[in-house]
Amino acid sequence: MDLEARAHSEHPEELRLWLRLLTCTQLIEKQVRNELRERFGTTLPRFDLMSQLERAPDGLKMNELSRRMMVTGGNVTGVTDQLVAEGLVERVDVEGDRRAWRVRLTPRGRRLFNDMAQQHEAWIVDAFAALNAKEIAQLHKLLGKVKQHSHQQLAEAV
Repeated sequence: MDLEARAHSEHPEELRLWLRLLTCTQLIEKQVRNELRERFGTTLPRFDLMSQLERAPDGLKMNELSRRMMVTGGNVTGVTDQLVAEGLVERVDVEGDRRAWRVRLTPRGRRLFNDMAQQHEAWIVDAFAALNAKEIAQLHKLLGKVKQHSHQQLAEAV
């Protein structure tokens, strides 16, 4: 049973929509996790960490990685340790701070990530194959309105 099955016809349509969005997100994420594991022998957190590093060629400090990934430092350290052991990322000293280091992709890690990213993109495109281009654009625009409204509400609450 998925989250959407919890909703009943007497619930507001907005709640039913929210549960449908969550269900779709979970189903797509489950498919991506399975594909990453089967095709590359890796996990979504490892892919996510490598994705952050791909956007920062000079590397990122551990606290920057943690913030960007919205996980604890301990989670980042564990994933980083695994990737270092496999030669996919490296730790580089930070000049002027003996306690810190930057983490960056190795050339091998960059090549592997590029392969994974191409596949990831194809999986996401396939996840939306039931929609035509006009429907995708419309859904994107509508969700943008929801996103903007949520940002405004958060800003007003501060």
